[in-house]
Amino acid sequence: MPGDILDNRGRGSAGWSWPAIHPEGRKFALVSAALSLGSAVMAWETLAWPLAFLTVGILAFFRDPLRVTPRDDRFVVSPADGLITLIQKVPPPRELTADDGSGAKGMAETPVTRVSIFMSVFDVHINRSPIGGTIRRVVYIPGKFLNADLDKASEENERQHFLVERSDGVQIGFTQIAGLIARRIVPFVKGGDIVAAGQRVGLIRFGSRVDVYLPEGTEPRVLMGQRVIAGETVLAEIGQAPMIEGVSQ
Repeated sequence: MPGDILDNRGRGSAGWSWPAIHPEGRKFALVSAALSLGSAVMAWETLAWPLAFLTVGILAFFRDPLRVTPRDDRFVVSPADGLITLIQKVPPPRELTADDGSGAKGMAETPVTRVSIFMSVFDVHINRSPIGGTIRRVVYIPGKFLNADLDKASEENERQHFLVERSDGVQIGFTQIAGLIARRIVPFVKGGDIVAAGQRVGLIRFGSRVDVYLPEGTEPRVLMGQRVIAGETVLAEIGQAPMIEGVSQ
């Protein structure tokens, strides 16, 4: 009825539901489940049970829960679930600043604040756009598979850069970085696509990290060691004074 208070799914009452499983994970789960069932039929219990647990683990890894993104143009939301492990002033990656021949300008080479989010194998690995706008660049770089928690992983590991530009020209770059276990970065968008803040843009299989390059002059509103939620936690407010001190240089 008019005036009723509804939840974010348009229902009259809120309730818990099982999160969806992203299609990227269904094939792995089906193979594992089939092997587990086959092993059980053959009475190979020592193999059937580990495969059954593996199936559950795969389903948990590829879960894709609904998220409610704050609707405010000032907000930069987290692109990943995980732990804030680094906050540093660094120049943006060359892939986000150099002329790529498309005619679209990249980020300035001036150092900006980089916020690094480490995702363990227990975190949701669907990554989301930190702002709404147009995808100006998607650049894949092959590389190593070092521990994603290391600072040098930003420059040496396999990675994929995104550059999103709002209608007012504000740009934010962010990078998916593969880790020790991760072996594939999967994009859901391409250059020229228009995305909303919190929209799914890709995933990294099995443990990794995401770096966010905030606009020049924008400081983070999160702390080292803080856990964040993709599409929901506000990392920064564009145009707002910083709330925290101690950003490492």
